[in-house]
Amino acid sequence: MQPTAPARSPEVTSFLSAQPHLSQIALILTDINGIARGKFLRPHELHALFLNGRPLPSSILSLNVLGEDVDTTGLVWEVADMDCLAKPVPNSLKVCPWLPSTGQVLVSMDKVAGMPAAAADPRLRLAEIIANLKADNLYPALACELEFYLLDAQAWKQGKVVPATASNQLPLTQTQVYSVDDLEAMRPFFADIYKYAAIQGLPAETAISEYAPGQFEITLVYRKDALQAVDEAIQFKRLIKGVAEQHGMLACFMAKPFTERAGSGMHIHVSLNDADGLNLMSAGETETNELLLHSIGGMAATVQDSMAIFAPHANSYRRFKANSYAPTAATWGINNRSVTFRVPTGSAASRHVEHRASGADANPYLAVAAVLAGLHHGIKNKLNPGKPAEGNAYGEQSNTLPLNWYDTLEAFENSPFIAEYFGADFQRIYSALKREECERFNAEVSELDHRWHLRLA
Repeated sequence: MQPTAPARSPEVTSFLSAQPHLSQIALILTDINGIARGKFLRPHELHALFLNGRPLPSSILSLNVLGEDVDTTGLVWEVADMDCLAKPVPNSLKVCPWLPSTGQVLVSMDKVAGMPAAAADPRLRLAEIIANLKADNLYPALACELEFYLLDAQAWKQGKVVPATASNQLPLTQTQVYSVDDLEAMRPFFADIYKYAAIQGLPAETAISEYAPGQFEITLVYRKDALQAVDEAIQFKRLIKGVAEQHGMLACFMAKPFTERAGSGMHIHVSLNDADGLNLMSAGETETNELLLHSIGGMAATVQDSMAIFAPHANSYRRFKANSYAPTAATWGINNRSVTFRVPTGSAASRHVEHRASGADANPYLAVAAVLAGLHHGIKNKLNPGKPAEGNAYGEQSNTLPLNWYDTLEAFENSPFIAEYFGADFQRIYSALKREECERFNAEVSELDHRWHLRLA
């Protein structure tokens, strides 16, 4: 009797036939902090992954930013660090052009077989919130704008954080916002970004020199499939980091890497379509309609509850300052970059809201989930955002955002809104993890402590 041939996935077979040079595949699960966790597989192991999923330890979704277990999440020893089933994310099996002989595939926990870790899976939380919207015949469309710094990798090895040196060997030392010259000086980097993005099927669009030396932004195509848009943002961040390293630089998505320079945000552009793909926020020749206003009202009413997601680290809060292009109050306006919720100008068919609270350090899955949950909350409850801000909204003293880590964690922990949309288990796990990070960070005695108090206290 002949042995039965091992089962084969048609998708994997087609992929490996087109990529015979691959020797390893990065299996990537995005954790709560937005960090890629996983393992390298041999190419033939992809068949079992695509047919049956892959067990991963429950603790992988309860790791702090340092990659260490946080026992209080309940996903470590309480469940004996049991294996939970992860499955591949559709259309995420791709080559990594910046790495030799390497491919990658994103995975997410199975809703049932992935428990208890599935309760903490960021992508699954977003998928379920999108499903809630679709149940009400609301189909979210969106795009993410990613701001980041390019830093000198050699200087970092010496303990210095400085902007990268351009291809002409001149350091980037001036702000030069929207400078074409600065973009041209980094043309080898951007050329590879666009080349590799095309290979991976990622819709990279406009590149901008931002509001600090070495700070840039690359936009992604506006997608009618919100989950696809965020999957692409996750992959694109990894691509940017990989290409930067290839060019002797570090791509830094830290919210505030420099004291006196601009912070980096992740602006989320969002609208709602009907089942036929028509924009429900479009109001003909007018700038707003009822659905758009209720959406803004919901995002404004829930932004305080969600700030622990938009600003997930101690450093995140250094970004929020007056006149910094980072918002400080739950304001909205039309064609106004001093507000949290901006309605850009443009054609009626493209009407949408730009959510400006999230830092570049936020997990894109969770940040978008919080945005979509907020607007859904506003639509369900017919919330009104009030009058739009006119002129400089930084003087707004009401509805200010909670701008320290302890306050945002308390708001998150006590929020019925978070429990409703993200689930009580996620609320508990995220809170436990972030509390551990917060307490650990604030217990550290820093160099600044010594400089200020060692001899003078």
